[in-house]
Amino acid sequence: MHLAHRTWRTRLGATAIAALGALLLTALPAQQARAAATLTNPGFEADATGTATPTGWSTYSAAGQHAASFTENGGASGNRRLSHWSAAAYKVETYQYLTGLADGTYTLSARVRSSGGQNSAYIALRNCGGAEQRTDLPPTANGAWIRLVTSVRVTGGNCTVSLNSDAHAGEWANFDDLTFAPGATGLAVKGGDLSTLPKNEAFGAVYSSATGQRGDALGLLRGAGMNYVRLKVWVNPADGYNNKARVLALAKRAKAEGMKVLIDFHYSDRWADPGQQNKPAAWASHPYSQLRTDVYNHTYDVLNALKAQGTTADMVQIGNEINGGMLWPEGSTDNWTQLAGLLTSGAQAAKAVSSTTQVALHLAKGGDNAGTRWWFDQAVARQVPFDVIALSYYGYWHGPLSGLQANLDDVSARYGKPVLVAETAYASTLANGDFLENNIATSGQLAPGYPATPAGQAANLRDVMNVVEAVPGGRGLGIVYWEPAWTAVKGSGWDPQDPSSGNAWENQALFGYDTRLLPAESWFAHR
Repeated sequence: MHLAHRTWRTRLGATAIAALGALLLTALPAQQARAAATLTNPGFEADATGTATPTGWSTYSAAGQHAASFTENGGASGNRRLSHWSAAAYKVETYQYLTGLADGTYTLSARVRSSGGQNSAYIALRNCGGAEQRTDLPPTANGAWIRLVTSVRVTGGNCTVSLNSDAHAGEWANFDDLTFAPGATGLAVKGGDLSTLPKNEAFGAVYSSATGQRGDALGLLRGAGMNYVRLKVWVNPADGYNNKARVLALAKRAKAEGMKVLIDFHYSDRWADPGQQNKPAAWASHPYSQLRTDVYNHTYDVLNALKAQGTTADMVQIGNEINGGMLWPEGSTDNWTQLAGLLTSGAQAAKAVSSTTQVALHLAKGGDNAGTRWWFDQAVARQVPFDVIALSYYGYWHGPLSGLQANLDDVSARYGKPVLVAETAYASTLANGDFLENNIATSGQLAPGYPATPAGQAANLRDVMNVVEAVPGGRGLGIVYWEPAWTAVKGSGWDPQDPSSGNAWENQALFGYDTRLLPAESWFAHR
């Protein structure tokens, strides 16, 4: 926030002359750039500070507000950037018309920053022969630049690159380092962890569409565009949920909906996460050599049963949020050789069942590049086999989107692997739906720029998806929303050993307290 305020003060001073010069242009028609097949002046370096319509670009604004678009110092690279800002409410578009393009799919990339709060602020490709494609700017409270992409199918040889703001007084957006080149973007995985759905249903949970029609939660989410279901597996849980039998049943439902399945092995009888990686009771006295066999046999048994019923796992996690290892103490990161052996046993079992099943290793380090690098360097050095790097990212715990982007970009290139945000979620309200205080319960816990409202929840999911989509080389696989159907119903609490335990997550579900799907669900159908 300090950086944002400092940037704002600089902007007020730097733009005073720019605004004065730009005001002289408001009575003139928008400058029309000559169309070309490549972007002209993509870094806004061709003009002096304060240019209202940069070389190669055109400006359109409501009520002659051309002064709201101008170049100024402080680019993501180079000296200049394009900024949208005005002391009064404004609506402005800076655009460039391309022609002579070969038909095909093209991707626009841009570095952006934004105050947030606008009615809309986005990059877009339009008039390209089909529907407009756009990507919204995230709020960047820490002042860091974010790279965004959007892609479109061009037919007819023409396309318009468009930078847009519809903003209230004082709200701003920055743009720099645009590229427009052949290529496609999109997300292969748009998933949800529905592990608790069977328990919720057993205790009476009901689900409705956004318009109030009752339905099956799985079918409603699939209808909204969700294409992957993540299911955790516990070895012998006290309440009988999240075990092999329950996973088989829910996987069958998911596949019947045409969805793919990601199996998340915890190698425990209950929650495994960075703070706890406890061995199942049945394995408690086993030495390391036996634990390797246990991991192999358990992994093979569950995955082979899935295959036998015609629901082969498409992806599998060998461990859950294993920052510090798994099956403590034998599999702790204090003994990486043994941890590597356990991970290798699980990966080998998965491939023995199905060579096409992707093996993911999963950490809760979305914004921690140094920690992610250290962990995967250790795994690679010990030749642990894996196909996918999976990370949890919760903005209120793991830092700003810029940190997530830096981490995803780096590790996908460093290890030559696709990356998956295997867990993410956000609150739609701070109200409590049961007696147990929620994990995110106060405004001070929220990520900057994202209020705990249905719109704030939707924007947060949208922006996480957009960052994953922008990973270079098409290595951003997608996201999995954690427990979108875990609503507050008595009996479906967090502790498998305590039937009276409550739910600390219901305000982050994608079904509201009125049982209806929330607006965030619409983003599963986006690209």
